[in-house]
Amino acid sequence: MDENTSFFVLRAKAVPEVLLKVVEAKRLLESGKVDSVQEATERVAISRSSFYKYKDDIFPYHENEKGKTVNMVIQLDDEPGILSTVLKTIAEFKANVLTIHQSIPVDGIASLSLSIDVFPETGEVEDMKNSIESLQGIHYAKILARE
Repeated sequence: MDENTSFFVLRAKAVPEVLLKVVEAKRLLESGKVDSVQEATERVAISRSSFYKYKDDIFPYHENEKGKTVNMVIQLDDEPGILSTVLKTIAEFKANVLTIHQSIPVDGIASLSLSIDVFPETGEVEDMKNSIESLQGIHYAKILARE
């Protein structure tokens, strides 16, 4: 088994305490609650060498951390502020734009392709699409794919 590409899912009680402390130290660093690795390792009571040994090999598992990707195409008028309104609507649905591509407008109409990361709190993707489609200056919105 190739150790660089093998992954396992374990219950926390099956993981050695030192590894759980490494995860906690990483969380402290990422949250800004501590300023240095030294401070993080002291706070969770592990050595810096243990932290550096395992920091790239253990991560917390969050089943819903990643959302599902939705690819959408939108046809809109080439007017200031319309794209901003579309993006604001997506944000209101608590979704995240991964990629965005707008074509050069032809006859005052542009096509917009979006890849959107949606989460359980986003709600129904169809509702988000309908909300976008109802905006002034939007000709249509269509969901192309869901992954």
